[in-house]
Amino acid sequence: MFVISLLSSLPLSCYLKSKQIGGGLNVNIGFPIKTNSMKTDINEFIANLERRTPGENEFHQAVEEVITSVWDFYGKNPRYQRAKILERMVEPERVIMFRVPWVDDRGEVQINRGYRVEFNSALGPYKGGLRFHASVTLSILKFLGFEQTFKNSLTTLPMGGGKGGSDFSPKGKSDGEIMRFCQSFMSELYRHIGPNTDVPAGDIGVGGREIGYLFGQYKRLKNEFTGVLTGKGLAWGGSLIRPEATGFGAVYFAQHMLHRIGKDIEGQTISVSGFGNVAWGAITKINELGGKVVTISGPDGYIYDKEGITGDKVEYLLELRATNNDIVAPYAEEFGAEFIAGERPWQVPVDLAMPCATENEVNLEDAKVLAKNGCKLLAEASNMGCTADAVDFLSEAMDYAPGKAVNAGGVAVSGLEMSQNSMRINWPREEVDARLKVIMQAIHETCVSYGKNGPKVNYVKGANVGGFVKVAEAMLAQGVV
Repeated sequence: MFVISLLSSLPLSCYLKSKQIGGGLNVNIGFPIKTNSMKTDINEFIANLERRTPGENEFHQAVEEVITSVWDFYGKNPRYQRAKILERMVEPERVIMFRVPWVDDRGEVQINRGYRVEFNSALGPYKGGLRFHASVTLSILKFLGFEQTFKNSLTTLPMGGGKGGSDFSPKGKSDGEIMRFCQSFMSELYRHIGPNTDVPAGDIGVGGREIGYLFGQYKRLKNEFTGVLTGKGLAWGGSLIRPEATGFGAVYFAQHMLHRIGKDIEGQTISVSGFGNVAWGAITKINELGGKVVTISGPDGYIYDKEGITGDKVEYLLELRATNNDIVAPYAEEFGAEFIAGERPWQVPVDLAMPCATENEVNLEDAKVLAKNGCKLLAEASNMGCTADAVDFLSEAMDYAPGKAVNAGGVAVSGLEMSQNSMRINWPREEVDARLKVIMQAIHETCVSYGKNGPKVNYVKGANVGGFVKVAEAMLAQGVV
């Protein structure tokens, strides 16, 4: 039995290796922590993590960003050090990996790989999306699950962190093929999830159609109708504004950032990447608040619409996404806008940038171009949308906020959907939106509280420390588990 009080008087340097300490107590920890050089300690921590998890570059990047932000705070709290809170936080509580066999329309058997990373349940049931995309790897899902833990903490709702998915891509697949895949996927996943255990949602490649097929198979296997998934249809337990929630929340957060420096979204010219639910929600809310969005993007390039993406153009994004072709070029043909093939939208001069697509979509060169062209604020609506060196540059060049804070509106409304399912009620649109506004304001206030440094706010530090504290305190209270 590991008793913290026996070790509390010892310096952390004594915990570096497995060794016997009086009475035969063995202490073994994979992550060395010393108390002399903070920078050296961080480097050692990351190096040890990389040795234990080789090749998981996205996960390493996510951990390094958080560790760098919270390390000083962690060093001032010996309770956290003695309980090895950080060392435990970077290890998922459970990783589930399984094969997903299914039959395509030609009668051929196909095999994909399914995952669920149940990262941390200190605050509540695991909560996080399912991603169906050819790029899905364990590293990406661990990075997303790790980020989700802090994001969910920031919402103040009782949700842990998790993520899952498959290297299956719905692109080019028929409805029948997607249904058969989803049913096979859920035939394994159902063993590991439940309304009080793990509540998945959608993500890239998993929209209302896929959630429906997954929910139907879960109901069939378990013979129960429960709120085991969020992002459901309104007729069978879904919440109003859930599809728009991530984009809406991101805009509310950006509005608070602007208000802090005496500005407003009204009259701002804004670049948005992506063209899925997040981009659609963000553009809808920006238009409502008087801003002007001039770009969207896809894997094939980006659209520059100098007149602004408004009215029927916004609704056309839904049609574009529904084709599953994952391209934006048809928008230019439909509305006479400019299409720039193979490029990203960050070269367009704007006041505010909102990455809404995928991880690492803004690199250092993109960040420099944005700053040179007069961009004053970047609100990251995608998960880890900027590379590490871009984040370092942006944090000095303009007001920059990370995805775990900016895009928390999606999981916040998922949490509200869970609440509605538990109470067997449906709140009206206005109530859900009002609750989302309150949550995003609270997240912004948390970031400012922990990240304020003179006249500036380090939103990365504020989000990471703010999310960390709540999870750390819950882990301390629940013992070494």
